[in-house]
This record gives sequence, structure tokens and C-alpha cells, in this order.
Amino acid sequence: QVQLVESGGGLVQAGGSLRLSCAASAATFSRYAMGWFRQAPGKERESVAAINWSGFSTTYADSAKGRFTISRDNAKNTVYLQMNSLKPEDTAVYYCAADRASYGLHVWPYEYDYWGQGTQVTVSS
Repeated sequence: QVQLVESGGGLVQAGGSLRLSCAASAATFSRYAMGWFRQAPGKERESVAAINWSGFSTTYADSAKGRFTISRDNAKNTVYLQMNSLKPEDTAVYYCAADRASYGLHVWPYEYDYWGQGTQVTVSS
């Protein structure tokens, strides 16, 4: 079992930045690929970014490219999502997820095995 706890969400003005963190309980954290997803009210959960076990491979949704950066620190069992140039349409609950396929850069929620409880990000115009 892996427990994931997100933090760093909040209210920010358009154009601002936030850094989300996701702390994992597993001692084997480095074996998992990780992903960030978001879900806005009335919408499907969608992939934002994913990172493989080593951190050397990443992938981003088109909406996140050039503005968001996913990274991980395996020594701290933590994955991050740096979000810059935030827009009102980025408003959503953001979730981190762990994928037992350590090389995976998966973008579909069903491909992930463990989920955090989510953290709210609200971007005001």
C-alpha cells in the first residue's frame, strides 16, 4: 500500500504560481511512476503531468506544457508540480497518483494504482 498526501494548493491570482507537493508513505517510492491529475466541477479527471521512477522522463498535457513542471525527490519520497502563469481554467482539485509500472508515463486514471485525497487550486481572474 502507498499513502499519498498532497499539499500546496490554495487561492492565487491569474498569472501567479503555486507549487504542489505529494508525500508518499512507501519506502519503495522510487519504484513508482507518478502522475498529477486534476478535476474541475462537472468535468472528467484529466492528466496534467507524469514522471517515471527516475525523474528523467516526463510528459505533460498540452494545457500544462511550458507552464507546469513535474519533478521528484526520491530521497524525500516526494513528487512536485510547479505551476506558473496560472489561469482561471486551471482551477480544479489536483490529485497525485502512483503507478506500479515504474517506467510508465501513463495519462489515464485507470492506469494508476494509488491516489491522494486531492488539494484545491483556485485561480481568480
